[in-house]
Amino acid sequence: MLVRSDLNVPLDEGKITDPGRITASVPTLRALVDAGAKVVVAAHLGRPKNGPDPKLSLAPVAAALGEQLGRHVQLAGDVVGTDALARAEGLTDGDVLLLENIRFDARETSKDDQERLALARALAELVAAPDGSPGAFVSDGFGVVHRKQASVYDIATLLPSYAGTLVAAEIQVLRQLTESTERPYAVVLGGSKVSDKLGVIKSLATKADSIVIGGGMCFTFLAAQGLQVGTSLLEADMVDTCRQLLDDYADVLRLPVDIVVADKFDAGATPETVAADEIPEGKMGLDIGPGSVQRFAALLANAKTIFWNGPMGVFEFPAFAAGTKGVAEAIATATGKGAFSVVGGGDSAAAVRALGLPEDGFSHISTGGGASLEYLEGKPLPGLQVLETGGAQ
Repeated sequence: MLVRSDLNVPLDEGKITDPGRITASVPTLRALVDAGAKVVVAAHLGRPKNGPDPKLSLAPVAAALGEQLGRHVQLAGDVVGTDALARAEGLTDGDVLLLENIRFDARETSKDDQERLALARALAELVAAPDGSPGAFVSDGFGVVHRKQASVYDIATLLPSYAGTLVAAEIQVLRQLTESTERPYAVVLGGSKVSDKLGVIKSLATKADSIVIGGGMCFTFLAAQGLQVGTSLLEADMVDTCRQLLDDYADVLRLPVDIVVADKFDAGATPETVAADEIPEGKMGLDIGPGSVQRFAALLANAKTIFWNGPMGVFEFPAFAAGTKGVAEAIATATGKGAFSVVGGGDSAAAVRALGLPEDGFSHISTGGGASLEYLEGKPLPGLQVLETGGAQ
């Protein structure tokens, strides 16, 4: 049984700082192990550029996964090489083998269909039965289903393929956001770039009752209003686009009314709160201010459905974490009153855990930021499409 999991966790000097994706991957793996399957897991870590990179080895992930599963998880010394093949052949019922970082093999992300297919065939060989009959593939890495990659898409064209419990749960939640949304529907978008969220803004602006804009991306919107943003993050080539969005969706888009600024991007920088239209020259915005939190919280208080993707500021710096924490607490409060809330993966999910907020304060915390956004945009997700067409079944 080959399982594609999303174990792309953040590392700091080789130590895992947020094991959320590992934890989310365990239920599917445990179910397979308990059923007596021989499980081979494919996963990636980071974006290695020139082949194997020791700093991006899955060794710490294998150890953490083993702890959560309560059993030893072998780590192959390669992806589909002699060590991986030998270990796969030696598996007994209930054993788990984690292949080394799948992106150490450049064919995983190749744009050449034949190169990806060749790697997929090698992956399929790892789980073939001794009599040559094919194994099966379980797609459980929701964070990569928007990628047309060998271990996500091509493998499903070769083996009988199924959605794991994590992917199935994510799809069910996103369908609720798109097909049976209870209103008022509020969307909270943050992060650094408008360009990353442009598609989802356009898509959701016609469906949501309000879209709250925070994070680094808010400064391009403020600039589009003709305001000075100092040295804040700014996508100059997106200003005209933001101006058009503000014109088209003036009744939906909501911007901060105050900003927490500093002289430099530094954890030790001195914070100062200013009105959004009075950002001093030479200062950069690193968080939304308390007035903005209060304004956004009032909008969220009445919502019946909430989708949040992207922090409101540099939450990794304690002095600039209040905006993200305040908005997250407002979402949790609304959830406690019956709202259906979805945290759209990525930095938002990391912020929930880093700021010590209870994960059960939200209806669902996604493991895939990019995949969630593309689904809500209405884009086809190759890793889901291939499952829906039946793969090789």
